[in-house]
Formats: sequence, structure tokens, C-alpha cells
Amino acid sequence: MVVKVFIASQSGSTAIKKKQQDVLGFLEANKIDFKEMDIAANEGNRKWMRENVPGEKRPQNGIPLPPQIFNDELYCGDYDAFFNAKEDHGVYAFLGLAPPPGSKEAHQAAIIQNGEVPESDKGDLGNEQHLLIAAEDQPEENIEILHNHFEQSTDLNAKEEEQPESEDEEEQPVTEEEDEEEPVTEDEDEVDES
Repeated sequence: MVVKVFIASQSGSTAIKKKQQDVLGFLEANKIDFKEMDIAANEGNRKWMRENVPGEKRPQNGIPLPPQIFNDELYCGDYDAFFNAKEDHGVYAFLGLAPPPGSKEAHQAAIIQNGEVPESDKGDLGNEQHLLIAAEDQPEENIEILHNHFEQSTDLNAKEEEQPESEDEEEQPVTEEEDEEEPVTEDEDEVDES
């Protein structure tokens, strides 16, 4: 399957040029194989594009403007549909392609398809997210238990950091000044003799 992007190399519209550059730049940056189909230089490309854009996807004037995106013969959409898919991290689904492993889109597809996060993707999650994922498959009373367990373990960790390691560290070493006795004054000597 080859992604085909129908563009107009000789367009006078800067808006169309920017949209075309956005689509092509994204495909190149993500190493997605595609073919540029120029409708300005090839009348056959222009006819094919116009005939294959579905009627409900055509603008009010009936003439679809580039860029138009296809996967072989399958219509994917125009720039607006591409932009929305990109914002929703769904470009591979939009293009009818399998997302690369480890991508956000692959992660989302696995959740939708299986209802769970693949083990390979769980390594980057924090403890609370692991508990939430585990909780999805549990009855409600177990969810509360898991949440409380996480809260308690977090509280214990915080308390351990606040407390000193041992009582020995609290005691201050005796200094030389403290060892010396204070000198006895004459008044004190007289009191002691009596």
C-alpha cells in the first residue's frame, strides 16, 4: 500500500502551498513512504483525484483542492482531516497504516483493541498508573483497596524521608569548652567551707 498525496506544484495560493508542505513534511519526518502526485503537471493525476474524492467529502463548489490524501485507491481525506488526525495522534489510522511499535498511536490502538496496555508499554508508567491499569480489570471494591494501598505506601515513603536515620545522630559531640569546669569564685569558696 502506497500513500499518495495529490499536490499542485504550480499553485498560486500560499494557503494551499503551506498545507501541502505540512502534509509532506510530516510524512518525511516520520519516514512514511508516500508518492507525490502533481495535478498541475499531469492532467491524468488531476482527473483521477477529482473522480475519486467521495461526493460527501467534496467542497460546495464540487472541485476538491489539494492536498488530497489516498492510500492506493482508498480515500483518506483532505488537509483538514489530516490535521485533525495529527492532533489526535491518529495519523497512521487516518492513512490506513499500522502504527510503529512504541508510538502513542500504537499504545492507543492496543488499548482500544485489547482493552489493556501491552506489557512492553507498562515500563514507562509510574506506580499509580500501574495500579489504575490493574484496577480496570478488578471489581469496584478492589479498586478502592488498590488506591488506598498506593496512598499508604506514598505516605510511608514521605515519613521515612522526614525522620532521621537513628537517635545517635541527634546527640551532639562533647566539645572541649563543655569539658572544662567553670572557675570557682571566692564567694563560692566561702559557702563551701561553712
